[in-house]
Amino acid sequence: MAGITIRRFEEDDKETVKEIFTMGMSEHVPSSFMHLLKQPLTQMILMVTFCSLLASSKSVLLPVVGVTLLLAGAKQLVGYLFNSYIDTSLRKDLDHIQETYLENKDSCFWVAESDGRVVATVACLPAEREPGCMELKRLSVRRTHRRMGIAKALSRTVADFSRERGFPAVVLYTSVVQTDAQRLYENVGYTRVREFVIPEPIAKITNFTLIEFKLDLLQGGNRRTGLTAGGEIGGLD
Repeated sequence: MAGITIRRFEEDDKETVKEIFTMGMSEHVPSSFMHLLKQPLTQMILMVTFCSLLASSKSVLLPVVGVTLLLAGAKQLVGYLFNSYIDTSLRKDLDHIQETYLENKDSCFWVAESDGRVVATVACLPAEREPGCMELKRLSVRRTHRRMGIAKALSRTVADFSRERGFPAVVLYTSVVQTDAQRLYENVGYTRVREFVIPEPIAKITNFTLIEFKLDLLQGGNRRTGLTAGGEIGGLD
């Protein structure tokens, strides 16, 4: 963790922050596609398509081509959905970080720097779904700087910020395919609260779920970050 600092967002960071978020979300397209293929409805459609084309054509080539085209279309659909989510997130808050996170005493946006380069982000604001709690958002780390304890440090920064302002707990939401994130949150003291399907029709069809995690600050969850006065991180994995 030597050489890593955590500081508040500055307007000059905006494009880098958006890049880190976009790249991080795009990494989940392959795992989301695999999740789609594991669903019974998807497997049934592929099987019915293969058998129907095989019966009508008396040839293996046509059903193979048909199933291949279906798979390609499914992958394009997953990519489109993630791109739509990215665009929505940019419009909702990442294009307006100052107004969304830094003009209220109970919200904030941080970046982590390595050798003067922004390599990770995190934010928090009062939770809409869980009144009285803080919500951790936009935690993302460049691939080149993972496994260095940066994500843990950022999550603890949010915990300390929330505790200092009297919030009893921090909540967050992550998807079923983000298994690394799930392990991270459990390692820093979060517990699973529930798993639920996103209300959009396509999410219900594909059984794409979100997992709610919660960190109880009243129970002393999530030890201090170990930040020095200058913002340097120490004593973290």
